[in-house]
Amino acid sequence: MTLANDTAAVIREKALWMRRTAFRMVHEAQLGHPGGDFSAIDVMATLYFGVMNYDPAKPDWAGRDRFIMSKGHATGALYTALCAAGYYPEDWLKTYMQPKSLLNGHPNRNYLPGIETNTGPLGHGFPVALGIAIAGQISGADYRTFVLTGDGEQQEGSNWEAAMTAGHRKLENLTLIIDRNRLQQGQGTEQTAGLDPLDDKYRAFGFHVEMVDGHDVDALLAVLSASPKGRGKPLCVIANTVKGKGVSFMENQASWHHGVPNAEQFAKAMEELV
Repeated sequence: MTLANDTAAVIREKALWMRRTAFRMVHEAQLGHPGGDFSAIDVMATLYFGVMNYDPAKPDWAGRDRFIMSKGHATGALYTALCAAGYYPEDWLKTYMQPKSLLNGHPNRNYLPGIETNTGPLGHGFPVALGIAIAGQISGADYRTFVLTGDGEQQEGSNWEAAMTAGHRKLENLTLIIDRNRLQQGQGTEQTAGLDPLDDKYRAFGFHVEMVDGHDVDALLAVLSASPKGRGKPLCVIANTVKGKGVSFMENQASWHHGVPNAEQFAKAMEELV
């Protein structure tokens, strides 16, 4: 196989482990947001195992790429990615959402290495990522800043303030990834407050926009690993995804935004996630 194919194979292996592990965490805690975890996991695995520069032994290394999980409720995806990347041992995952656990319901940079900023209030992560990217632009640093948002989160006005500034400053070191699963808590995004045409909106703000299948590792690798040098504008990747991807009874079901599995559902999911 080519190196690219080797990388894609590793990413798919990591993504499968992340899905199985995240679902086990949610089942044991009886808390979590597995639908959004599963729509984001292929993006997360691609970033951590095919794109970003980082050193888990030196989480504050100045040259690291920065990742912000703006959809902070999707901690199952984030914690499993950080664990698989070597930031902390797998045993820590067993404490997920337990009293006094370092792995609580939203990421906290004071608790775990590899977390750039606390997130959870939707619409918060993109503006923070914007500031980090501006700092890199001013200092001439080589790091890239990646931020993953939910699509329902795009209904928050703070995102559009950040988009306007990012386009104005031509932040080619900034990549916004939108987990476009078209479902949010309760119902579809377009029934709540329509977002389409989302690609045209970001182009109007001065972004280069790419629309990809958010579960196609090869497509994600091609878009996210491309050098930003000379692009002269920030990148918006609209990743078309499926909420609950990989488990038949979860896919495209809004109820699994924060649903938790019983024993029978957990067993069925483990049979399907192979």
